[in-house]
Amino acid sequence: MTNNEAPIIVGLDIGTTKIAAIAGRKNEYGKLEILGFGRANSNGVQHGQVLNIDQTIKAIHQALQNCYDSNPELEITEVYVGIAGHHIKSLQTRGDMVRQDAETEIQRFEIEQLISNQRKTFIPAGDEIIEVIPQEFHVDNIQNIKDPVGYNGVKVGANFHIITGDRNAIKNIRRAVNRSSLTTKDLVLQPLASASAVMSDIDMEAGVAILDIGGGTSDLAVFYEGILKHTAVIPFGGENITNDIRLGLGVLKSQAEAMKVQFGSALADEAKANAFITIPGLKGMPAKEISVKNLAQIIQARMSEILDFVSYHLKQIGLDQRTLNGGVILTGGGSQLKHLIQLTEYTTGLNARIGLPNEHLAPNHIDELKKPMYATCIGLILKGYSDYEHQYKQFTETFKRVEIPKVLKTEATVETPQEKVELPAEKEMIKERTKLKFWDKFKDNLIDLFKEEEDQKIK
Repeated sequence: MTNNEAPIIVGLDIGTTKIAAIAGRKNEYGKLEILGFGRANSNGVQHGQVLNIDQTIKAIHQALQNCYDSNPELEITEVYVGIAGHHIKSLQTRGDMVRQDAETEIQRFEIEQLISNQRKTFIPAGDEIIEVIPQEFHVDNIQNIKDPVGYNGVKVGANFHIITGDRNAIKNIRRAVNRSSLTTKDLVLQPLASASAVMSDIDMEAGVAILDIGGGTSDLAVFYEGILKHTAVIPFGGENITNDIRLGLGVLKSQAEAMKVQFGSALADEAKANAFITIPGLKGMPAKEISVKNLAQIIQARMSEILDFVSYHLKQIGLDQRTLNGGVILTGGGSQLKHLIQLTEYTTGLNARIGLPNEHLAPNHIDELKKPMYATCIGLILKGYSDYEHQYKQFTETFKRVEIPKVLKTEATVETPQEKVELPAEKEMIKERTKLKFWDKFKDNLIDLFKEEEDQKIK
């Protein structure tokens, strides 16, 4: 697929602390080329929910304007939007369909009809189904089929993971997007978007828990044997940590955020006991000294609470360190806290690492785009490409050619191999150093040998 044959997909991440808009297109190698990038501070969103529509629209406009500034050639009309918040819930269902002609192979349209039927599932009044995700399929007595297309059988069915949200909260997101002169192409659960950006097929097969630590919420998605097993929204995020610091240390919110980013640690034991941060006083009041140790204790308390939720959800679905070989992948802005990997491993008993969206990005992009806080936005673009490749949604036939702007890419530096000229004295020094290293190793081995012999004599 050449550049002219691929659509430009735009992801819009409406978060509690930031709103980001990223436009991307896949190149001939299947990697994302970022064609436009803009972000703005978010004011109208709390805990992942749009509460003040006017302020949210202003922030979306600002993010879009910054995106246009990075690449004036862009034309943005449709966006894939991330959704999260306390109101998100999930449930498991099972659906079956009896086929009229058991002799013919199962066709793709039949599976799409089966999935579509699940949207009629009874859910509480006031809720709306956001996404229906099939897990393992079955055809007659054959179980655990990943893709039943091409099988023969009378009865085809599947287990489904259905994600729902509050109807009013969903309306507010759509309204804010529509009033920003945009069309919502699809709403995508944020942890699923982040997962697609930071996770490989190997991770999915091995079993992995993706924890996206955002500003207002921390979102969890658990995959096992190539299947989405569980999703959950944990009602705490980076904003809660900032608020805890503000109240616990008696500082301003902006000071609390700055201290968290610059000096914060998720492990109090790793913080220096004799280190202090000096905060200027307000209007003539004396400066305040904050203990780095106290700061770390506040952060660790809240992060431990978030990770306890993760452990609880994993136990609920019967997955632990013996089954999730891929461990925990931490992403989102909150994942950049120092020593968070160690705290995660200690609390959950699983290996942990930071998930970056580098794997899907074309090379030579600026470092800013490779940060975990943009994993959701890049995942939204990947979701758009999944729709395009499987023709789940209609896309325009004519695609405009847009180049990657210089502001979003680093110049590729090609190092020309230079022959190193060594002076005679340098050559002699290198030889002497090599000899010394060899004799040091030889001497250490001899000492170890004599030690072993002495130990045997003593015994």
